[in-house]
Amino acid sequence: MPLLLAACGTTAPGPEARPAMWLVEDDDTRIYMLGTMHALPRGTDWDAGKVAGAIDAADELVMELSPAELAAAGDVFQKLAPRTAPLAIEARLSGQALARYRALEASGNAFGGETFDDWAVMVLMGQRVAQQAELSPADGVETGLTAQFKAAGKPVGGLETAQAQLMLFETLDAATQRILLTRAAERSDNAVAEVRALTAAWSRGDVAALDKVINEDVDAVPAARKAILTDRNRRWSAWVQKRLEQPGTVLMAVGAGHLVGSDSVPAMLEAEGLKVRRVQ
Repeated sequence: MPLLLAACGTTAPGPEARPAMWLVEDDDTRIYMLGTMHALPRGTDWDAGKVAGAIDAADELVMELSPAELAAAGDVFQKLAPRTAPLAIEARLSGQALARYRALEASGNAFGGETFDDWAVMVLMGQRVAQQAELSPADGVETGLTAQFKAAGKPVGGLETAQAQLMLFETLDAATQRILLTRAAERSDNAVAEVRALTAAWSRGDVAALDKVINEDVDAVPAARKAILTDRNRRWSAWVQKRLEQPGTVLMAVGAGHLVGSDSVPAMLEAEGLKVRRVQ
């Protein structure tokens, strides 16, 4: 769940995407749950089909972060990321992991990772990979949804603050952070291909492929899975249940990884006896 940080003019049509979306409802409330990608290839057509209907029908949009919190995320990162004392990357990584880290760093400006916590170095690596995969936050689902809802005069809110979201990483124990950094470095030589494969699975609405890629990766680090996925999904499913007490239609747009798997938001809602159905 790293936070991935247009030119004017006419562009050719981009790739078509039909991401998975679910609906939970009662007599007077409908909550659409759309799995998002925070960054996408330029011009991706993701907001047609049933998603277009959900956008039109929704009275409000709720994302992981509100626009104001998303705008503040960079400053929060700069506040939380620095170490109390620098630590050379060579003291954290060795062998293949170090070599691949250096190769990724050499593809652009230096990360300055010596001054940052392990989790923050991993975030910087994720941003570089997204750039190399030609994915842009400006073309991500959240950016597009925000523009559409603001243009329609509909409210846009968030489930978390930027501070709370980044503190999920900041408060991971040192051993877990090191494992995450090491795994990211070891896999960085194939990371662009993996990100593109993940984006393609999302575009197809291929829930089984998303589940396999996302959950197999995070399952290898249980402490990270609990903090970054399971605990948040539990809070968000509680939010959905509470929101069902108010009438209206809501579009809830969160990272696709939160909507697939055995401890996803839809699965948790179904475990509470609610009927959740996939509508795209």
